[in-house]
Amino acid sequence: MSSAFPSVEDQMRVITRGIEKIVPMDELRKKLQHSRDTGVPLRIKYGIDPTGIDVHLGHTVPLRKLQQFQELGHQAVIIIGNYTALVGDPSGRDEARSKRLTAAEVENNARDYLAQVGKVVDMSRAEVHRNGDWFSRMSFADVLTLCGRVTVAQLLTREDFAKRYREEKAIFLHECLYPVMQAWDSVEIRSDVELGGTEQLYSFMLARDLQAQENLNQQIAVMSPILVGLDGVRRMGKSLGNYIGISEPAYEMMKKFMQLPDGVMRMYFELLTELSMEEVDRLLGGHLKEAKVTLAKAVIFQYHSAADADAAAGRWQAEIGGEALPADIPDVTLEAAVLTNGSTTAVKLLTGLKLCSSNGEARRLIEGGGAKLGEEKSAISSHDQLISVTDGLLVWAGRKKYCRVRLG
Repeated sequence: MSSAFPSVEDQMRVITRGIEKIVPMDELRKKLQHSRDTGVPLRIKYGIDPTGIDVHLGHTVPLRKLQQFQELGHQAVIIIGNYTALVGDPSGRDEARSKRLTAAEVENNARDYLAQVGKVVDMSRAEVHRNGDWFSRMSFADVLTLCGRVTVAQLLTREDFAKRYREEKAIFLHECLYPVMQAWDSVEIRSDVELGGTEQLYSFMLARDLQAQENLNQQIAVMSPILVGLDGVRRMGKSLGNYIGISEPAYEMMKKFMQLPDGVMRMYFELLTELSMEEVDRLLGGHLKEAKVTLAKAVIFQYHSAADADAAAGRWQAEIGGEALPADIPDVTLEAAVLTNGSTTAVKLLTGLKLCSSNGEARRLIEGGGAKLGEEKSAISSHDQLISVTDGLLVWAGRKKYCRVRLG
């Protein structure tokens, strides 16, 4: 029956790509071999709290790994944390979450989230469970019994709790239940592997302890690195404005990809595409702009189509690359007070149109050759250049900021 699965080594090559840590590694190999020998797929757990998530590329890193496990023949098991969402995940937070969602809000978010996850994971072959199915049946005595398996000292080994304890910041009792609940999910669905980020290690290991206490096979933790956002520094997040959403139009995704710092492209290739790392290194050893276009098209194709990816790349090259005018040039009214006999200085024009926030910024832009006029993009030569302003004049402040003048 082992022929139903690729060899252990072939599976390990797929599984370990873009993974930061596997604990314990030797047990994963044994599980994969046992699965080949028995023909029984491993149960791969991925849990998410539906707290109003707009799925972006950072979320797709573990989701892509879940999809890869599916392709290897294993069973994807998605846990919708409708009860853990009522607590709020304390991972990576220095403060307790102030607003708790209602059950109705959580369920609405869950439906929206699953629709987006379907762009990455084959939902027709996945199990979906809500952890409220088992937590809602627990009596208070059951909760006390579960809590009796975990010590406060264990909880304080979590980095987020330990930091808040040292800084004398509040740690609420209900937050302490979160990792216990997450770990119990693994008992309920009998997971063999759990996917997530390295900040989840404590919960993953606690799940192993609880599974052992229940005489179950212990799960393996497969942990991905955190994808940095468009700033190249902080983790990708909607609140930080440095994200690429998988439901965004193809051209919007393309524009964001082309803002990506060169230094993080290798990480994006490794975590978000199927290109071999040999091919990635070849691309990064050549023209970086072309490599970035290749990266963008490879990712956009996954969530739209090859035609959409090609069209987005062509439009970006035409509009931002300078071969054609953008299709969405905004109109900005220039107040009459800025003009003297229909003219004004270059600095006053740029600040009056809000293309530059200060005279100093406008001067630097002009000195750097980034301020231009008209469809032909004639460079403004000096900060005190007198410019005759007509209605509809196109003004450029670099390649990404531009507008047409409307006279007020």
